[in-house]
Amino acid sequence: MNSLTSLSDIYRAVVDNCVKEYDISGAARELWLDPLVPLRMENNTFVLATNLEFKKETLTSLYLPYIEEQLKVILGVPVNVEIVVDDTVQKSPIADIIKTEPVNETADTIDKKMTYTFDNFIVGPSNNLAFAAAKAVSKKQHEKYNPLFIYGDSGLGKTHLLSAIESEMKSNFPGINIIYIPAETFTNEFLHSISANNVELFDEKYRSADALLIDDIQFIAGKEQTEEKFFHIFNELYNQNKVIVLTSDRPAKEIKSISDRLRTRFSSGLAADVKPPEYETRLAIIQRKAELLHFNISEDVIDYIATKLKSNIRQIEGVVTKLNALYMVSQVKPTIAVAQNVIKDIVTDHQPIPVTVDKIIGEVAKIYNVEPDEMRSQRRTANISQARKVAIYVIQDVTGLPYESIGQEFNGRDHSTVVYAIKSVKEEMDRDSGFRSIVEDIIKNIKTNQ
Repeated sequence: MNSLTSLSDIYRAVVDNCVKEYDISGAARELWLDPLVPLRMENNTFVLATNLEFKKETLTSLYLPYIEEQLKVILGVPVNVEIVVDDTVQKSPIADIIKTEPVNETADTIDKKMTYTFDNFIVGPSNNLAFAAAKAVSKKQHEKYNPLFIYGDSGLGKTHLLSAIESEMKSNFPGINIIYIPAETFTNEFLHSISANNVELFDEKYRSADALLIDDIQFIAGKEQTEEKFFHIFNELYNQNKVIVLTSDRPAKEIKSISDRLRTRFSSGLAADVKPPEYETRLAIIQRKAELLHFNISEDVIDYIATKLKSNIRQIEGVVTKLNALYMVSQVKPTIAVAQNVIKDIVTDHQPIPVTVDKIIGEVAKIYNVEPDEMRSQRRTANISQARKVAIYVIQDVTGLPYESIGQEFNGRDHSTVVYAIKSVKEEMDRDSGFRSIVEDIIKNIKTNQ
């Protein structure tokens, strides 16, 4: 438990999970999360150190719940996190060791290999077309594939391929201007540029890209201003023969609430799907993950994991990561019985309901161009009232919260108000297929990223 490398590995995995699950920007990661140093784990408390009191306050208020949630995901048990102040931490032997661990052993190197390279992407019949096309695009052999539209369910390697393209292009073409960004962040940047009155800077940034890689493009569906802006950026880059790669959780034709002209452009290049991996591919994924962690797993345990988890690579890798963490922290050997419990935890892990509720309200607010606080307020203007009703309907559908609990999220509205909102949305969905598509897309986006 006092092994520095073990604690460092665990914490770096926690940070990676936080970035993926809660859409934390690279700048925020570099400023707040990466500098934290894991000191020890004792009495079910994971102690992290920062060098300034104000950093401790910010980390505690903004990031502590996320860190605790992802520690639970990785270790399989609830863990308390304590952030302490140590003004020598950035000069301490602990910080130096974490930064200077041997290249073949650091969690940072392991994660980079697993996340950013083609070499470590396990290829099989389920993903070979997407892999080959991504590889070609990384060499700027993209004329036949522009845009490359990679689609498939969550956790099957789409983000891995985007990251690999970015890494390979930077290696092949030093100085190339690559923009790699989730669609939700693209939307947030654009809306911020409007409020800050600097849309020209936004345009300049994206139209000067040599390669535009956007993850989860389905998130711009239903956001008219964002769609309009992306349409013009797409056209300009496409006409200049710049690289465009998009990922989505479904084929372009099934993104119902997106405009026809964007759907047509998404379908104009190569659409390559990634499907759940076959048994042999799953075996290879488990073995490769274990090798990168320098972790020995018996063949019967590998077979058990590959047999039980069939549809999500992220879950498969998550099981191996958690088994490794249990062994490093508590010396629990990876048996079938232990794997069974870890699989159960991995499969049932979800974001806490409060996080999901906030995401739903935020997503609906963007579509209706209102503020989340306005939706929670007593204001009754038409667009705010409509956004509030949609959010109530989606919250009930996704979380199954009792009506009283949903009402509490909206300034204490009573049971009958929630019932009326849900009924009103159902009736409008029956009458208006376009409205139904918007609501269904919101639900699918939230469920996919829980």
